[in-house]
Amino acid sequence: MESLGQRLRIAVVTEAFLPQVNGVTNSVLRLLEYCRGEGHEVLVIAPESLGAPKEYVGYKIKHVPSISMKKLIPMGVPQKSLEPLLEGFDPDVIHLASPIFLGHYVTKIARRMNIPTVSVYQTDIAGFARHYKLTIAHSTLKKWVARIHSSSDLTLAPSEWACRDLAESGVGNVKLWKRGVDLVRFHPTKRDELLRSNLIGDSKKTIIGYVGRLANEKRIDDLEILDVQDDIQLVIVGDGPAAEKFKKVLPHAIFVGYQSGEELARYVASFDLFVHTGKHETFCQGIQEALASGVPVIGPNTGGPVDLIEHGKTGLLINTSEPSELLAAADYLISHPQLEGMRRAARDSVSHRSWDYINAQLMRHYRRTMIKIQSRKELVA
Repeated sequence: MESLGQRLRIAVVTEAFLPQVNGVTNSVLRLLEYCRGEGHEVLVIAPESLGAPKEYVGYKIKHVPSISMKKLIPMGVPQKSLEPLLEGFDPDVIHLASPIFLGHYVTKIARRMNIPTVSVYQTDIAGFARHYKLTIAHSTLKKWVARIHSSSDLTLAPSEWACRDLAESGVGNVKLWKRGVDLVRFHPTKRDELLRSNLIGDSKKTIIGYVGRLANEKRIDDLEILDVQDDIQLVIVGDGPAAEKFKKVLPHAIFVGYQSGEELARYVASFDLFVHTGKHETFCQGIQEALASGVPVIGPNTGGPVDLIEHGKTGLLINTSEPSELLAAADYLISHPQLEGMRRAARDSVSHRSWDYINAQLMRHYRRTMIKIQSRKELVA
């Protein structure tokens, strides 16, 4: 068994990767960057798509075909060639990012090869199915997801809510592992008065922003009550399949499309308030980036946001689908006498959560799982 400081060989199996940009992809990219800096060897297995890269930070990407379940995210299709590929790479541990079909297949290979597996629960596929009223699919997917995570040696969930949800589904090997945030990029100093002027002119409007995928399950149409207020300017950052629908529902909102990097940071820091209405978030990176930018947040009182927002201190947790409650929350924060204090508290609440800190935790989870599996092997022997 290798020492705790030794470099690792890690196979990363992900259901989402570039050019698709979402929370799963973002976490995997940050992991690969960290591993490159620490000298770990990594093999990435990801779904194929148009424009998919062949490598990232020097790590090769092995692509497999992908399919799209109705209205849900694309998923990787298992291939028999994966077993000799993994055997040749001989990983110390396999990281399963939001596993569904591809991840489940690789878990079975890992069991045969006695390779430790660490799965990361990141996408509430069953919740999405329920939102789209696919009731049979919801029940089936919830059992399927529980079965996948139960078969891995360790499951990491990003919030207390997600940990409880998995435990209630019968998954017993769950630990909390939150997400990191780029504390340099997302910073209160990125607030841009010129950008604000371009958005609201000389008016005294409060800018309330949303950042994320424009899809039906995000419930952005719940923001309609804010869109009709004369003293509020909604700014919607992102793109997705429901973009045109939301533009019709929110005719006064400014839709700026997909933004990334410094432009995204500039928009987020320039908001007065951040709002998120998705009720199926296992975490919600957009909320964390807003907090890092010193922006108080209004979020749903369900799912991952409950772990991120300190009610009354860094924002408000409410039923965002209730118009009167949403408007009251916005009015309360806009007129709050300690709003500047809330901005500072927002930043402070995530100031320790760099990606290096989070990924160092992940390495410890890997090593503990490796030790556990090694002990199991020795007992069998």
